[in-house]
Amino acid sequence: MKTMIVSMFAIVGLMIAGVATAADMPSLAKKYGCTNCHKIDKKVMGPAWQDVANKYKGDAGAAAKLSNVILKGGKGTWGPIPMPATKNISEPEADELATFILGLAK
Repeated sequence: MKTMIVSMFAIVGLMIAGVATAADMPSLAKKYGCTNCHKIDKKVMGPAWQDVANKYKGDAGAAAKLSNVILKGGKGTWGPIPMPATKNISEPEADELATFILGLAK
């Protein structure tokens, strides 16, 4: 029981500090192949999610914008390589991923 409580405090502390690692990657990102093009802290084919979060920090409409790009794809914001629509993802799942990404803002 003590181990569980200590672990919970550690997780909350990391969330508050805004520290995220590949182990923190949501299962949805793995399920839909997001990790093929995106990493939390470094650019791959697409931008690092940390960079996305920092760009949209303070933007009240950012979650809806990101969710829409996850659902429908996008191009031009981060360079010439377009992001394809995420096949078979639901709107609530896209919203969850967008919320995770925005939560990485420093």
